Amino acid sequence: VQLQASGGGLVQAGGSLRLSCAPSGRTFGNYVMAWFRQAPGEERNFVAAIAWNGVDTRYADSVKGRFTISRDNAKDTVSLQMSSLKPEDTAVYYCAAGSSIFLSLVRSAYKYWGQGTLVTVSS
Repeated sequence: VQLQASGGGLVQAGGSLRLSCAPSGRTFGNYVMAWFRQAPGEERNFVAAIAWNGVDTRYADSVKGRFTISRDNAKDTVSLQMSSLKPEDTAVYYCAAGSSIFLSLVRSAYKYWGQGTLVTVSS
């Protein structure tokens, strides 16, 4: 079972990027899906999560108002629209899936992980 993350790249501060995540090997329609990120030398931190219904969401304070998480259960994909990007958003972004009913900020709540996609924001 894998989660394939894509859409990373180099963007100037103030710009936008859209990350996508698609599973292979199974479906995650009834799972909580989330994005985490890890900057060089730092821990992997929570960014955003979305419930199976596509309505309930949760964001880290650092991205609230700038990032939007969404999902398409028909296509079994989850996306992260990132706007007003800042250099401190530079990190490897990982998508994850968890079977908990809660929109957890904790890495251990998510069993399945993607390989990560690098986002670099230049100043």
